[in-house]
Amino acid sequence: MESEKNRQFHHALKFREDICIGCSHCMNICPTEAIRVGHGKAQLHANRCVDCGECYRVCPVGAIIVEQDDFENIYKFNTRIALIPSVFTGQFPDSVGSSEILAAVHDLGFTHVFEVEEGVEFLNDRFNEYVLAHKQVKPLISPFCPAIVRLIQVKFPTLVGNIILLKAPVDITAIHARKVLTGQGIAPDDIGIFYVTPCAAKIVAVKSPVGEEKSVIDGVINMNYLYNKIFKILRQKKDKTDIPGFSALSGKSVCWSLTHGEADHMKKGRSLAIDEINNVIEFLEKVENEEIDGIDFLELRACDESCAGGILCPGNRFMTVDKLRNRALNCGLNPGGTPRDTPGKIDRTDGYLSENISLDPVLPRSIMKLDDNMAEAMIKMKRIYELNRLLPQVDCGICGSPTCKSLSEDVVQNQASIKQCIFIQKILEQNDKMDVQESVQIMKSIWSDNKLDQNSLKDEINVIN
Repeated sequence: MESEKNRQFHHALKFREDICIGCSHCMNICPTEAIRVGHGKAQLHANRCVDCGECYRVCPVGAIIVEQDDFENIYKFNTRIALIPSVFTGQFPDSVGSSEILAAVHDLGFTHVFEVEEGVEFLNDRFNEYVLAHKQVKPLISPFCPAIVRLIQVKFPTLVGNIILLKAPVDITAIHARKVLTGQGIAPDDIGIFYVTPCAAKIVAVKSPVGEEKSVIDGVINMNYLYNKIFKILRQKKDKTDIPGFSALSGKSVCWSLTHGEADHMKKGRSLAIDEINNVIEFLEKVENEEIDGIDFLELRACDESCAGGILCPGNRFMTVDKLRNRALNCGLNPGGTPRDTPGKIDRTDGYLSENISLDPVLPRSIMKLDDNMAEAMIKMKRIYELNRLLPQVDCGICGSPTCKSLSEDVVQNQASIKQCIFIQKILEQNDKMDVQESVQIMKSIWSDNKLDQNSLKDEINVIN
């Protein structure tokens, strides 16, 4: 079996060179500096990418796409399970009830529907047990957000031992669903489980899971795609369905994927919830530098407002959060308004789930591995420091790298030239070490001929002058 350390990262985000205009928006927004510009196109450094989707948000021409499985794949199975996260129901207008959504999902060809958060109550118990058993490790970090797990692997490798080694609710519910249906006599090979995802990172978590060899989920469906298909069905239906909607979850379960969904339900110690990937990076830097202590548990999410802000969510994230919080309030009440107990749909003492909930240790995948040879790596690190001191520290990105430091790293790794820096070019020109034509050729190699085509711009420049 190939080890996780040597396994290539799968990426759900794909760059279309035929559409890309080399604007550098994606390069400048990427929190792990995984993107460069060369020959007028965005280029991905795959070992740095954590599939957070920030590049997808800012691309002005739609050159970055999110791959998804062909929807027709569901028909390869006789029994077709849709795993629907609660955040999906929050995408629809208030006029659309859960029974209508559920009926439309069945109309699309699914035979069974489970809400992802059915596994929350079971997981929450295991979380609290885990924290008690590992109280010497601080802070323990939730594994819920796969983009954050990968971020820690590549940017904060010293913290991989802090990640809680328990599966996410979607995996628990998938295991439970398969167990229920096989218990009804359905052959395991006839069961296909498909997860409706709000983000690219969760696609990657299925295709290339961390902490396990293979996911229990058979396919992934883009939430925006499914939303549009369901909305089309709802527009065509004249009469509302009479079938029941989603069965009641606890309020805790409904809000688990939102900010504070996990942190508010840790029974012991001090917990913090942090969303949006740059906020997470800033905080983890302080944790790694031992500037912060006294925190027992960290809920970290890559998206603003957590899963409600996923790049594949068609609705407004703030409206989605409001709808889910209102649903959570109603989950805790009987029709007459009295409180009711919602213990969860999965047996909290399920021995089979308890045996299959654990993850293997998460291994570091440092983006700063300069060389397998330690002595050579130290030499390269010193060279990066020296080159970075020569550069202007303006992080203009004109060189095709996002920062001066990243250019220094690229040069040392033979992926770039120091002459790509426009300031270095001007210094060399002043000292007769480079002529203007050479400088132009270097810029063309980064930004393409079109952006430096003198003939096409000459008349416009003359008009401006």
